[in-house]
Amino acid sequence: MPKPLNQSTGRRKEAVARVRLREGTGVIRVNGRELGSYFPSQIHIKRASAPMKVLSNVAGAQGIGYDVDASIDGGGFSGQAGALCLGIARGLAEINPELRDELKKAGLLRRDPRKKESKKYGLKKARKAPQYSKR
Repeated sequence: MPKPLNQSTGRRKEAVARVRLREGTGVIRVNGRELGSYFPSQIHIKRASAPMKVLSNVAGAQGIGYDVDASIDGGGFSGQAGALCLGIARGLAEINPELRDELKKAGLLRRDPRKKESKKYGLKKARKAPQYSKR
């Protein structure tokens, strides 16, 4: 197995993705499984592979390709797809600085800061209050 060119980390909500990039054909493996069999929805697959699409658009004529081996912990599928996307984008930008502008224009190098709001005491959830009774 070839040595990884780059290791990077991506985060979203509670999910953390550790991503290793190697020269290859563009195969993405998540926790030892193919991308299509890991994520249940096409939306998640599309989100996770967005940086590879930018890479193919920019470097398509040069024939550059990278295999991705990622391990993801925590969160749900949506957070994991976002974390994987950020991890791959960061790794590609570090390997090839010419891609940085294109990845930045596509909004793939920005971490999504939104998280679940914490529950407050006396309430049912973060903001939902128990039903008010006048009498």
